[in-house]
Amino acid sequence: MKITILNGSPRKMNTTFMVNAFKEGAEAAGHTVEEVQVGKMKIAGCLACEYCHGKGEGKCIQKDDWDRVRPALEDCDMIVLASPIYYFTMTAQLQAAIQRMYCIMQFPKATKAALLLSSMSPEVYDGAIGEYKGILNFMGIEDAGIITAKDPENSTEELKEKIVGFASKLK
Repeated sequence: MKITILNGSPRKMNTTFMVNAFKEGAEAAGHTVEEVQVGKMKIAGCLACEYCHGKGEGKCIQKDDWDRVRPALEDCDMIVLASPIYYFTMTAQLQAAIQRMYCIMQFPKATKAALLLSSMSPEVYDGAIGEYKGILNFMGIEDAGIITAKDPENSTEELKEKIVGFASKLK
């Protein structure tokens, strides 16, 4: 299975730890994993101009780093969204990429998704999880699982084992 991870973190910290553990487990199970660092890209939010659903024939009118993200999403069997929680939701960088998925509407191949969230606080995941579930429902994609971590769980060996185990069992 080909897996695309959209890493929404602009820093290499707890979310990157989670992504690396996921990659380790998935690759050990024979999956191909591509990480896309949307947290470090310049991607504007959707303009709702409808160019993509008209003259653009599925392509966005904006020219930015989205053009580097789209091919990875169109060619994957599974998508993983990974983000730290910033003010009760995923990062703005990941939000922009999610908004731009509008031009795709339905992934051609992806049938599964997972969500990795890190935070410094407990009880802050509801907004991000609600959005994730809404996207999956709209696109008809199966939820393979959600893993959250807060301090002091972040970047621990126990968390790594949990994520590696989860990813290694994906089918």
